[in-house]
Amino acid sequence: MNVVIIEDEEIAVEKLEGLIKRARPDANVLARLDSVKSAVAWLNANPSPDLMFMDIQLADGISFDIFKQATVTCPIIFTTAYDEYAVKAFQLNSIDYLLKPIRPEEVQRAVDKYHRLWEAREQQPPLDVDALLKAIAPQKQYKQRFLVKLGQKIRSVPAEEIAYFFAEDKLVFLISHDGSKMPVDYSLDQLDEMLDPARFFKANRQFLISMESIAHIYPYSNSRIKVNLKPVEPRELIISNDKAPVFKTWLDS
Repeated sequence: MNVVIIEDEEIAVEKLEGLIKRARPDANVLARLDSVKSAVAWLNANPSPDLMFMDIQLADGISFDIFKQATVTCPIIFTTAYDEYAVKAFQLNSIDYLLKPIRPEEVQRAVDKYHRLWEAREQQPPLDVDALLKAIAPQKQYKQRFLVKLGQKIRSVPAEEIAYFFAEDKLVFLISHDGSKMPVDYSLDQLDEMLDPARFFKANRQFLISMESIAHIYPYSNSRIKVNLKPVEPRELIISNDKAPVFKTWLDS
């Protein structure tokens, strides 16, 4: 069994090679590659191995970039530090994955699975790289509630109760759907990073609005857009002509 290891940590490579040979004494490690660049160069210049062990995070990028630059026909066993939930989709397109720190029994299991499912096949079906990239993307956790101080009291406001935020005199205020106005300790840029982009949109330097806060939308001069909010906001909200297409896409999605 000819094997290629793609891993950028030398200690991890040494350990993995030892575990592979322990699981399969006749395994022949053809190459130990430490980057996307070196892996692409090797794969384009050599026949396909029987099996590859591939780390996801490499020194110069994500290993899925390899598939976009070289033809990979052999099965893959991924090695990763991501948790089981994030990598479940890999099992549909690869032999297995090994969660770091790698244990001997996991390598044995993966090699046995290779024998059982793939060794008799001439080549693996093409990997769905886009699906793998989507699966490995960290699942961002958006802020669900805000603690605000009202006099001597502290209130917890769920994100779904927020109509919009606006900036005024270097302060930022939260406006709830019931019309309450409360100060928050974040800038609009910080809030834009914290909140779910499917629900909130940074309309301009003064306003960050929720989908539910939009009462009416009107065309405005120079391809700009005017937005009326609810609860009613006396200040005019105008979306620039540069940002108008992005705003329309957000509304449509």
